[in-house]
Amino acid sequence: MTLWTFLAEQPAYFLTLATVLGLLVGSFLNVVVYRLPIMLERQWQREAQEVLGLPLAEHARFDLCLPASRCPHCAHRIRAWENIPVVSYLALRGRCSACKHSISVRYPLVEVACALLSLVVAWHFGASAQALLALPLTWCLLALSLIDADHGVLPDVLVLPTLWLGLIANAFATFVPLSDALWGAVAGYLSLWSVYWLFKIITGKEGMGYGDFKLLALIGAWGGWQVLPLTLMLSSVVGAVIGLCLLRLRRLSVGTAIPFGPYLAIAGWIAVLWGDEIYASYLQLLGF
Repeated sequence: MTLWTFLAEQPAYFLTLATVLGLLVGSFLNVVVYRLPIMLERQWQREAQEVLGLPLAEHARFDLCLPASRCPHCAHRIRAWENIPVVSYLALRGRCSACKHSISVRYPLVEVACALLSLVVAWHFGASAQALLALPLTWCLLALSLIDADHGVLPDVLVLPTLWLGLIANAFATFVPLSDALWGAVAGYLSLWSVYWLFKIITGKEGMGYGDFKLLALIGAWGGWQVLPLTLMLSSVVGAVIGLCLLRLRRLSVGTAIPFGPYLAIAGWIAVLWGDEIYASYLQLLGF
């Protein structure tokens, strides 16, 4: 009996494995969300300096591997036992072991969120090729949501490879036929691109960034053109509700730009996993 056959016949083990893997990936995503924007900013600065003929600024190596993780307050190097997802945070009672300064609760929350989302994917698809491919999609959408919420940017280094992975996966009709995935990517990009230019022509302002076009193209590449209307509807509703709540709580003012990427990512993930069921329930509600 192969390992894959065992996991298919024993779903509890597969669900546990996916959850533990989600915790580990969530810990890594915390690194990606913090470091990738800094890496990109330094790259853009270096390219600008080269174009302008300015001296290149020297920086110590800074990427997803080095330097080792440290406390931002006392520079204490995080040891292996202090870096176990969730467990270390609880053991340290949310404080640095050296300076006792509080550690942001966001770190364990991201790890738990990644674990729960991975569990949902494993439960929904079971031990299948769909689950193995939907897991990296889920992790990428989580990272993109956090980066966009923090910095208002959706990095191409995450979006474009994931878009291509969706097309490659659907070359074997893993989620939808390749033709649906191809036109989903095209329609996803062009739909928001058209809205962008229409809004800019009418108001003279930019209503969204190009990253949003690519993100919707990514979702279309995974779920096909069929998931795009549901994705746009869900993302608009969720974005409007959260925006109104933040206005009522006075955490933002009218005219403040709100990143649209997290809402697209959430809605797209739901549509890829449950789009068919949602459409079927809607049609049934209408009496069809």
